[in-house]
Amino acid sequence: MTTVAIDGPSGVGKSSVSRESAARLGFGYLDTGAMYRAVVWLCLNRGVQEPGDVVEQIRGCDLEISTDPKNFYIEVDGIDVTEEIRTDEVTSNATIVSAVPDARAELIEKQREIIRAAGPGIVVEGRDITTVVAPDAEVRILMTARDEVRIARRTQQLHGSVDEASMKATAENVIGRDKKDSKTTSFLSAADGVHTLDTSDIDFEASVQAVLDLVEAARG
Repeated sequence: MTTVAIDGPSGVGKSSVSRESAARLGFGYLDTGAMYRAVVWLCLNRGVQEPGDVVEQIRGCDLEISTDPKNFYIEVDGIDVTEEIRTDEVTSNATIVSAVPDARAELIEKQREIIRAAGPGIVVEGRDITTVVAPDAEVRILMTARDEVRIARRTQQLHGSVDEASMKATAENVIGRDKKDSKTTSFLSAADGVHTLDTSDIDFEASVQAVLDLVEAARG
């Protein structure tokens, strides 16, 4: 069993690189951010914002997430919310869940259960993965990129093109989210034993290969 833990801020390519790396390795893939987003979606739909009520939503809902890198989906109480969790409304309300320590603890335990059940390996990506969720992972990576690169990538992803207005709007979203999330998670600097992978000046294929090389090195 090999666990590959990948941390990093938005716009560095975590999801796409993690998913492709998992597929090539024949491993499972876990998008922990999608789990947070699914609970945010649930809370918004039920009008829940109080921390205690958020925790109860997590404990009471049936949260199912695919670990197949080639067929990702996530369901809440049998409802497929794969697309719904990517809306601006969910993104802007992420702290409803992420800022609640007990809510994080509940989701982290669910994530660890999924990791323990995976075989022959799993690539886990998100925030706090290398330090909190899977600190004993055989391979731990912090993916980074310069701010302007991250903003351009996220702008292309969200708007399909990169222009000044879109870049400005996306910059406020990306930097603002990093600032909020950094209050409760650590994803901007590598902890001891964590490999830093800067994707600023390398393409997708090179990023994936870098992950595969680290896994191969860990296997000895």
